[in-house]
Amino acid sequence: MTTTAVTPLTIQDAEALVAAAHSAAAAADVTVSVTVLDAGGHLLAFRRDDRAVLISGETSTRKAYTALQLNAPTADLVDAVQPGGLFHTLPAALDRPLLFIAGGVPVHREGRLIGAIGVGGGAPEQDHGFASAAVRSLA
Repeated sequence: MTTTAVTPLTIQDAEALVAAAHSAAAAADVTVSVTVLDAGGHLLAFRRDDRAVLISGETSTRKAYTALQLNAPTADLVDAVQPGGLFHTLPAALDRPLLFIAGGVPVHREGRLIGAIGVGGGAPEQDHGFASAAVRSLA
């Protein structure tokens, strides 16, 4: 069986994702932090606006990590962690705690997971929109 290599998420891709998310947030007059991880969970890019609260940086990182680990937008996972949900008994920590709040989105190329973006600082729905817009801009 032959497999085709997929170009991994590059630093340039990560910087473009951060710029697109910040642009979307700025257009909505929302101050955010953005984290981009590669497929191995390594930090490729990060930006926190000066006006953003410090915790938004950790929030964006945990959202990206959760989206990466579960290969799903965190907005789609909220119900899964409620009592009776699919992930209700999921351990709270892998390498770091997961965060089931909208704003984390996996990044795919040619159908394969290559990384994730997390946005924190706005309302969860806003963060999800900013992250999703950034991923769409990469395509």
